[in-house]
Amino acid sequence: MSLKVISAGFGRTGTMSLKLALEQLGFGPCYHMIEVIENPDPQVELWNDALAGAPDFDAIYQGYVSAVDWPTAAFWKETADACPEAKIILSTRSPESWYASISETILATVWAPDTWPPQAVEWFKMVTKVLERSFGDARDKDALIRAFEAHEAKVKAAIPDDRLLVHSAKDGWQPLCDFLGVAVPDGDYPRTNSKEEFFLHMTKADDM
Repeated sequence: MSLKVISAGFGRTGTMSLKLALEQLGFGPCYHMIEVIENPDPQVELWNDALAGAPDFDAIYQGYVSAVDWPTAAFWKETADACPEAKIILSTRSPESWYASISETILATVWAPDTWPPQAVEWFKMVTKVLERSFGDARDKDALIRAFEAHEAKVKAAIPDDRLLVHSAKDGWQPLCDFLGVAVPDGDYPRTNSKEEFFLHMTKADDM
């Protein structure tokens, strides 16, 4: 595995925007949950193996230069340790806005098993385990925000400052480019994966 950049940030912290930004800066292709949705075989099985304690990161990330979003964020320590030269980014946003976003998107679908399309059940089961690995048994707003804050604190405590960038989408290009040692490109920093775009992505899960 030769990832050069790994994001430890939970989903709904600007991870799709970060994926696009990294790819624009030459750190692509970038692995994101959308890769699992679009390639459930063998990705779902590979992540189930990882969740069971037998990760094959070489197989999961074959051909990728960077990785963001879940499931990677649930294995941020393992992937950071496996790629000691990789830069680590903690994509972030305010806890309140993160909760508002995730509760209306990811949690609204993953925690509603009666709405899962039959062909995507295995993917949803895997994602449910990924979320449990990330939050434990947190379900209400206060518990989820505590889990979010605890996760960020663990990342900041574990990764040396010279290897870690805490980055919000609103920070834009400059701190990201300075951290990665590349020139700032022309144009605005990517802003994508709104609530509406999220549900468009989810239609791909329906078609698995």
